[in-house]
Amino acid sequence: MTVPAASTTVALDPRRNVPGTRPGFGSTLRAEWIKFSTVRSTMWSVVMLFVLGTGMTALICAANAEWLASSEADEHPGSFLTFGMTFAQITAIVLGTLAVTSEYGTGMIRATLAATPRRGSVLVAKALVLTGTLLVAGTVTAFAGYFAGNWFLDREGVGLALSDDGVLRAMFGSGLYMAGLGLFAAAVGLLVRHTAAALSIVLALVFVLGNMAFLLPGEWGEWVAKLMPGNAGSVVATPVSFNPEALAPWTGFAAFAAEALILLTIGWLVFQRRDA
Repeated sequence: MTVPAASTTVALDPRRNVPGTRPGFGSTLRAEWIKFSTVRSTMWSVVMLFVLGTGMTALICAANAEWLASSEADEHPGSFLTFGMTFAQITAIVLGTLAVTSEYGTGMIRATLAATPRRGSVLVAKALVLTGTLLVAGTVTAFAGYFAGNWFLDREGVGLALSDDGVLRAMFGSGLYMAGLGLFAAAVGLLVRHTAAALSIVLALVFVLGNMAFLLPGEWGEWVAKLMPGNAGSVVATPVSFNPEALAPWTGFAAFAAEALILLTIGWLVFQRRDA
């Protein structure tokens, strides 16, 4: 019996024997979302971000509302409306770090790169999932904190409306700052590949060195302090900054975003060349 030529061609086509195809970016993004959203650390980090951001803003506003309404007050009420985000940023740093280092700790990164050899796609997908989550969580938390804290300020006649200067910018700026912090922490995690080390570095930069930099003498010391990641990025997340010498909100955030982008680029270059 003669086998048709067309059938022979199909049978001998090596492409038909390949068990799978290289996943597209949509599949990579979906896989990263599944990994990110199904671990308990993500859920608890987002919950703690909301609890700390909302709860601490309400608590600080309640404790200081009477003082802010008095003639003795030397701070603007707007400085307190997103105060809780100062504490919430810790959870954003933790989440950003774990988004990268947890895979190295469990060895999952080897399976990820085996399934998706294009490392740039993996990194972009991780960044989109992480920043998207923190952008939404940070913005929702800022609005919740505003409504909770402003209720106490309104009772003393010093509340601020959303239409007041800088308030709406601070609400959405909080989400942007949380997303930026997560990306910054992820970049450090990509470089050191160790959870404790990455957390120590980022927390020290934001909370310790950022404050100590104000002790540096002269104009150069002033600029170093202004450009520290936490000092530069956080100004966009408050209607009125506690530090009158800080950079303008969008100028500071642009500087912070540039720092995060530079660090992420270095992390990507290392990620491309280093074994998993």
